[in-house]
Amino acid sequence: MVLAFALAELLARSGERVGWLGLTDPILSRNSADRLAEALIQAEPQTSFPQRPKMGNHSDVVIFSDFLDPVPEITEHWRSIQKLGARGHVVQIIDPAEEVFPFSGRVEFNDPESGEKFTSGNAVALKAGYESEIAVRKTAFRQAANALDWSFIRHHTDRLASQALVALHHNLGRRSER
Repeated sequence: MVLAFALAELLARSGERVGWLGLTDPILSRNSADRLAEALIQAEPQTSFPQRPKMGNHSDVVIFSDFLDPVPEITEHWRSIQKLGARGHVVQIIDPAEEVFPFSGRVEFNDPESGEKFTSGNAVALKAGYESEIAVRKTAFRQAANALDWSFIRHHTDRLASQALVALHHNLGRRSER
C-alpha cells in the first residue's frame, strides 16, 4: 500500500492519470492518492482479480503483490491486461521469512485469510521442498513478465520502500520512451 500510494502521489504530481484496477477509473487530480485511499476504504475487499478492468490502450498498469496464488492463475490475469493494450510493471513484495523459511522444530502455520491451520512436527523437514518451490515460482514470474515485455521488480520488506519506488519509476520512464 505504501508503494502504491507513493507512486500515485508521484504520478499525479507529474500530471498523470491514476486509478485502482477494478475499483476506480483513472483520474487526473493533484489529490489522486487521497481519492484512491478513500475509494479503497469504502470498497468491499477485493478477493479476486478484476474481470473487466477499465483502462485505455497504452496504459501502464502496476501490480503490487506477494504472488502467492497459483502461478498459472496470476499469469493469466497478466495476459488479460496485456490483451487490452496495457504495459505492465510487476512488483513482487516478499518478506524475507517467506523466502528463506527460518523455521525449525514444531511450528503451527496459520492462514490469516482462511483461518486454516497446519502443524509441522519438524519444520526443518519442509525447508528444502519449500525453498525449491519458492525458487521455481520466482523464476516463473520473472519469465512470465519477460515474455510479456513487462518490467519485474522483487522487493523485500526489510529494504527501504524507496528502493523499489526508484526502480519502478525508472521502468515506467523507460517503457514510455518506446
